[in-house]
Amino acid sequence: MKLPPVRTGGREHARDVPYMRYGHTAVLLEDTIYIWGGRNDTEGACNVLYAFHVNNHRWFTPKISGTVPGARDGHSACILGKAMYIFGGYEQLADCFSNDIHKLDTTTMVWSLVNARGTPARWRDFHSATIVGTKMFVFGGRADRFGPFHSSNEIYCNKIKVFDTETNSWLNTATAQLLPEGRRSHSAFSYNGELYIFGGYNARLDRHFNDLWKFNPEAFSWKKVEPLGKGPCPRRRQCCCLVGDRIILFGGTSPCPDQGMGDEFNLMDHSDLYILDFSPNLKTLCKLAVINYSLDQQGLPHDIRWELNAMTTNSNISRPIFSSHG
Repeated sequence: MKLPPVRTGGREHARDVPYMRYGHTAVLLEDTIYIWGGRNDTEGACNVLYAFHVNNHRWFTPKISGTVPGARDGHSACILGKAMYIFGGYEQLADCFSNDIHKLDTTTMVWSLVNARGTPARWRDFHSATIVGTKMFVFGGRADRFGPFHSSNEIYCNKIKVFDTETNSWLNTATAQLLPEGRRSHSAFSYNGELYIFGGYNARLDRHFNDLWKFNPEAFSWKKVEPLGKGPCPRRRQCCCLVGDRIILFGGTSPCPDQGMGDEFNLMDHSDLYILDFSPNLKTLCKLAVINYSLDQQGLPHDIRWELNAMTTNSNISRPIFSSHG
């Protein structure tokens, strides 16, 4: 369902509602969603913290203090306890990639710049940063071969960088032997103590991805996962949310159907939804068997046949877009 439009009730309350944007982050802490950063081509980048109460559907701007990060997009945000960690992104004022870590204590609403020890992850944007235990695992993103300033020498790192939030240190780690391709604008999530990534885009390869990889932090090793069922087409910019034992994937951006898996500019948005079930019940497994073996559906109940049709019918691609952001 689409939520009703926000009643701002005047210019003062209108400031509590974020303007349209991309490249921002949204994290959930208890009953509040915190949105930070992002940009659009009219307003530029933003460093205002917005909050949304999920119970009463109300926007507000918390009163904050401390060292507020510079406006940016393409950063990452993750929650550990009562703290939100911001890493990387493309800073508007400095006009360069960042590799700083900023921390927001949501109990005091104070920002601080983390004085991290060790060798930091490279400057980058549109990467992922995922909390597993008390460590933050950074993967992928777009960087520049020669430093923080963007040029025509883009690189897409495929090595994991680990930040320990207990010691405020970047860790020296071994290099896994099997590695996914470097990418940006992918999805990342943790499940049962492991890190998963899906999709994304690599401009140097001119390629969109629809592969699913699993990273084990204990063994420091990657494994490609091949789920049952028909998965999403290659894409980037999709969102993935973990609900119980399921990942719900919505949307994303892909090349137009006649463009192959690359093409940076001739793109289309998706409005489709997929579920990755880590603990499928017997009903789900039976439906997959009916699909995989093309079994006769005539004797099945109407609701089962409807679900089978939904599982095998793609949503329509909505509209072309003409943007190279993200």
